[in-house]
Amino acid sequence: MRYAWLTDIHFEFLHDQEAIRFVEELATQKLDGLFLTGDISIASRLKFHLKLFENILEKPVYFILGNHDYYGGTIGAVRKSTEELCNRSNWLYWLPAIGVVELSQDSCLVGNGGWADGRFGDYEGSRIMLNDYLKIQNFVRAGDVGRLALLNSLGDQAAKYFQTVLRDALAKYEHVFVLTHVPPFKEACWHEGAIADDNWLPHFSCKAIGNVLKNSMANHPHRQMTVLCGHTHSSGRAEILPNLLVKTGGAEYGSPVIQEIIE
Repeated sequence: MRYAWLTDIHFEFLHDQEAIRFVEELATQKLDGLFLTGDISIASRLKFHLKLFENILEKPVYFILGNHDYYGGTIGAVRKSTEELCNRSNWLYWLPAIGVVELSQDSCLVGNGGWADGRFGDYEGSRIMLNDYLKIQNFVRAGDVGRLALLNSLGDQAAKYFQTVLRDALAKYEHVFVLTHVPPFKEACWHEGAIADDNWLPHFSCKAIGNVLKNSMANHPHRQMTVLCGHTHSSGRAEILPNLLVKTGGAEYGSPVIQEIIE
């Protein structure tokens, strides 16, 4: 297999022709497909940008959504429209809707975008105000009072999904690739070249998902897991367990790149 991993490509910061040229360049790479770990676009442009991959690449695109993909919309509406788009597509695969994907006889792929759940760092003391809280209608409605409960709920929903899907994946496959948007461990939450501090961690990491991944691999010491994530725009690697590696992708607005070729 030969897949390109991309994260935080933020096509909303590119002119359409620039985005088209980027996908056309991907099409020359002799790939079997793409892994996309979120922040592809914004709600109003997400369908258009996903269809660029469908129409130009004509290879399987396995993806999850990031927080920016919901900007200007609601979480439920964006997820519904994304699933509907993929149901009509031959090449687009939104991972939370399809479960375990076999990559080879020994390896598989699962994914869920997750969400920062406010449980690492010092949420109460943090003065960070992400655009998420101003541009995603669920957070606008929740306001300051309901924000942490919503963060907890979104993190818990994703963790429950992984708990279910990993049971099947680890029963059959030796190596499980996990796509998620938000770093699931403090050690993987790279920000500006270092581990994020207590001010940023509540908004940049998902403890609930991390707990599920770590427990799953502790209970399957002879299996291997590689987690691919993004969100923080700073790259790094973290070996959580001997069989659990997390790679966090770096990014720069307006300059999408291939993070890695997975073979």
